[in-house]
Amino acid sequence: MGPPGDDDPVGARLNDQLTWYRNQAKRAKRSYTTVKVVQLLVGATVPVVAAISAPALLTASLAAVVVVAEGAEQLFQWHANWLRYRSTAESLKQQKHLYLAGAGPYGDDDRRQVLAERVERVISQETGTWLADAERSAQTPRQ
Repeated sequence: MGPPGDDDPVGARLNDQLTWYRNQAKRAKRSYTTVKVVQLLVGATVPVVAAISAPALLTASLAAVVVVAEGAEQLFQWHANWLRYRSTAESLKQQKHLYLAGAGPYGDDDRRQVLAERVERVISQETGTWLADAERSAQTPRQ
């Protein structure tokens, strides 16, 4: 049996989810690194602006940008999402490569069924982790 393609429901699901997780990992990484660079640049500017006796409003506004950027990172969890999505994409990619090689659990005639089950397990585990993180975040008391 050849590799499942997009004309096969198992292959379509695997390829669709692999693409989704890769894209979401890239997006989360880009958001996280952008926010962190903004925090570093603006945060480094605050003491300089304060040292040159710039208006207090400017200094406070720059400091507020750093606080808002950190708040956005805490709210949207870009770092955690980036790592989790990347890990899930790698797990899916590993299953695909093992399947294509007929290795590991994919050496028998029921390999297509095993692939479907393993792909769904990987996705389900990631979804469960995401949900647990979201619930934990919602229950964290705000100060």
